[in-house]
Amino acid sequence: MPRNWDEHYAGTRDIDLTPDPLLVQIAEWVRPGRALDLACGAGRNAIYLARLGWQVTAVDSSAQALRLVRSHSADLAVDVRQADLERGEFAIEPEGYDLICDFLYLQCDLFPAIRAGVRMGGMFAGAMRLTGTYRLEPGELREQFADWKILYYSEVGETASIIARR
Repeated sequence: MPRNWDEHYAGTRDIDLTPDPLLVQIAEWVRPGRALDLACGAGRNAIYLARLGWQVTAVDSSAQALRLVRSHSADLAVDVRQADLERGEFAIEPEGYDLICDFLYLQCDLFPAIRAGVRMGGMFAGAMRLTGTYRLEPGELREQFADWKILYYSEVGETASIIARR
C-alpha cells in the first residue's frame, strides 16, 4: 500500500534540512542557475540550493510537505509546486534546468523527461533504492545516463547514486 505522505508530514515540526551529500558536491562544482527538485518532500535539497543562489522549482504531491518547504524558504527563490508526478501533473520543461535532482523517488517513465529537461552542460544528481518495492536493478541508473558524462556513480548497500553531466 502506498504511503500517505500528507499524514507523514502532518505532525512534523522540526525537520532535518541537511541536504544530500551528493548535492553538496555538485553545488561546489556548478555556479547557480535553474534547478528542479523532484519529489522534494520537506525541501531539504531545494532549500539548500536556494540558499546558494539557485532558482529552484520544488515539486511534490504532499500539501503537508510543501507547507514545510514554504515555511523554511519564505525569503528564498523557491517556486513550490504541488503535483502528482505519477499522474503527469507536472511537465519537466525541455532544456529548462541547469540541475535536476531526484533523491529516493523512483518513477522510471520520468527518465526521458529528466534527461531532456537538463540543458547542455547541466547535471543530474540522484539516488535510488536497489531494494524494496520501488527499486532499480543494479546498473540500471548508470544505464539511464549512459550517453552522458558520469562524474560519480556508486552502488553501495541499498542505494545507487549518480552525478551525470549532459
